[in-house]
Amino acid sequence: MSDLEQRIARLEALEAIRDLDARYCRALDDGDWDTLVSLFTDDGEFVGLSTARGPAGLRTFFAGLAAGGLTAFWHHVTNLEITLDGPDSARARSFLWQPCVQDGVPHIAAGRYIDALRRVDGAWRFTTKQVAFDYFVPLTDGWDHGRFTVASAAATYPGRPFA
Repeated sequence: MSDLEQRIARLEALEAIRDLDARYCRALDDGDWDTLVSLFTDDGEFVGLSTARGPAGLRTFFAGLAAGGLTAFWHHVTNLEITLDGPDSARARSFLWQPCVQDGVPHIAAGRYIDALRRVDGAWRFTTKQVAFDYFVPLTDGWDHGRFTVASAAATYPGRPFA
């Protein structure tokens, strides 16, 4: 494979992994469990709120979120960093910001995803998708617990007045 072909293959892999992550968020938010489960390898797992493995375990876990009180969520993922470990394996990490509704109460959550991926029959799939939350709190409580205020934010911008 020529240098140009290798560079193009790398770019195609990176874009396919970005697309996979976007499809994961959309399928999860839309409750499209068939699509969501298809984004994982047959031995794939989700680790975070619980650990679910394999197609049946993943479907049961994700479809059961509403029964556990998590009735709505909107996944906003950014800063996706992808490391290709070989032609068919990769790692990725990203930031998650997630407004949601838990037990009828609006919440705000943020955290990080850490993923392991493998190419299967030409398509990238998650072998592990792990989430770790930095905070998951009722919206009325705020996420900062007093650490960040308008005054402290303004202090980081000398010479710029904040009302």
